[in-house]
Amino acid sequence: MSDDTRTFCGYVGIVGRPNVGKSTLLNHLLGFKLSITSRKPQTTRHNVLGINTKGPRQLVYVDTPGLHLNQPKAINRAMNRAADSAIRDVDVIVFVVDRDRWTTADEAVADKVVASGLPVIIAINKVDRLADKNSLLPHLEKLAGLVPGAEIIPLSALHSTNLDKLETMIGAHLPESVHFFPDDQVTDRSERFLAAEIVREKITRQLGAEVPYEVTVEIEEFKREERVIHIGALILVEREGQKRILIGTRGDRLKKIGQQARLDMEKLFESKVMLKLWVKVRGGWSDDERALKSLGYLD
Repeated sequence: MSDDTRTFCGYVGIVGRPNVGKSTLLNHLLGFKLSITSRKPQTTRHNVLGINTKGPRQLVYVDTPGLHLNQPKAINRAMNRAADSAIRDVDVIVFVVDRDRWTTADEAVADKVVASGLPVIIAINKVDRLADKNSLLPHLEKLAGLVPGAEIIPLSALHSTNLDKLETMIGAHLPESVHFFPDDQVTDRSERFLAAEIVREKITRQLGAEVPYEVTVEIEEFKREERVIHIGALILVEREGQKRILIGTRGDRLKKIGQQARLDMEKLFESKVMLKLWVKVRGGWSDDERALKSLGYLD
C-alpha cells in the first residue's frame, strides 16, 4: 500500500483523577461540546467516545470518569471499572494532571498507567492558571521520574493552548488501520444518552454546593414529530429532602434547569425541543447494582 493511501486509527484513553479537566480537554479536541462539565467531582460517570477524523487519521477518544481512591458505593465502583477498562483497552493514554498539584489520587492513576505498559502522554492542564511558571520545571522532572518514558506537554484545554501539538503526539502512536467509524460520526452515544447528560450537567451546575450526588437522569420519552423533539426526563434522587432542593421554591429551580437544558439540546440536536422534567425519589439507587444496570451504569 502506498504512503498516500494509508489510514490510521486508534483508541486514546483520557484518564486522571476527578476534576482535572478531562471532559473539557475532550470537548476542545473535538471542537464541540460532547462531554458534560462542571467544577464538581463525579460529573463524568461513563466512558464516552469522541471520534475525530482528520484525513487519514481517526482518533477515537475515550473520556473516562475520574478514578476514586475510596469506593463507598456501587456507583463509585462502577465508575472505577469504567476508567480501568479504558486504560486496558486503548492504544495510547493521555494522563491529565492539574498544573503543579499532585495528590495521592494522582499517584494511584500513575501506578495504573505505568502498569498498562502503553504509550503515555502526560498533559499538564490549566498551566494558564499557574501563579509561578517556574514551579513547572521541578514538577516536570518529578512526573518524568514517576512515569518513565512518558512524553510530557503543558497545555490549557479551556484556551486550546498546545492542543494541536498534543494531537500530533497522539497521532504518532496510532496503529495503521482502517477507520473504525464513518468519518462523519462524532460519538458512539445515543441522542437519549446525550439528552440525559445535559440535564444532569444543569442540575450539577445549578445546585452548586447543595448538589446531591445521588442524582441521575433517565429519558422516558424521546420522540421526533416534524420539526420538534419531545423529550421527557425523569430525575431520580434518593431522599425527599433532595427532591425539595431540586424542585426549589414554587418549582423555580427545576424550571431553570429545564430552560438551560432545553437550549443546549436545541443547539446539539439542531431542532426545536419540548422538554418535560419530573423528579422522583428512588432510595438507594446509587448503591444498588441492579438499579445501576437498569440505568445504564453497568454493561
